[in-house]
Amino acid sequence: MTNHKKMKQLPVEMRPYEKFRKLGAKKLSDEELLAIILRSGTKGSSSLALASEILTCSPTYPGLLGLHHLSLTQLQEIKGIGEVKAIQIKCIGELSRRIAKSASKSALRFQEPGTIADYYMEDMRHLEQETLVCMMLDTRNHLLGETELSRGTVNASLISPREIYLEAMSYHAVYIILVHNHPSGDPLPSEEDIRITRRVCQAGEILGISLLDHIIIGDLTYCSLRQEGMMQLT
Repeated sequence: MTNHKKMKQLPVEMRPYEKFRKLGAKKLSDEELLAIILRSGTKGSSSLALASEILTCSPTYPGLLGLHHLSLTQLQEIKGIGEVKAIQIKCIGELSRRIAKSASKSALRFQEPGTIADYYMEDMRHLEQETLVCMMLDTRNHLLGETELSRGTVNASLISPREIYLEAMSYHAVYIILVHNHPSGDPLPSEEDIRITRRVCQAGEILGISLLDHIIIGDLTYCSLRQEGMMQLT
């Protein structure tokens, strides 16, 4: 349980700012890092106590993950969090996502599904709806562009090879890679996932635009249908 004393009442070595100066950011807990960003708590309660309340506010997504899932309205329901602090907290989540994506972009290798999963992981593992993205590549495996094709349920009735390849042709792509997420966190492909993948493969053979892979993003894990040998008709 977090100490609810005011910050000045805490021993110096327990105050986040002083601890940061002495030990650096890596030695601070999630609660302490968030407390520094919040800067102030509420009457009779420290910023550490407020940070603790924020990190335990979501029963479904406890800890830092909750910063992605809590809405501005939900954050402002916490005593001591007004609109400005709520916006700051949401910006923390967005900055973390962008930093992770920027760091992984230089490591992209389109024949290595793990690097693609890393590139999309922070974008997609927090999503509460299935989202399908198509990556378009040229003859040298350079990324020409990426497009979100659907948000909701990824199934054959909503996604057709026709719209996938119309998008690919608009970029003059030679190869494509499909990426989508499973909000459950389990990347195991469904029968529908496999069926869509095989239909897209068949259409690509006719059009001369190859589907290199279909990668499913879970929670810090992924599945490559090419690696699993699920892309071709048996």
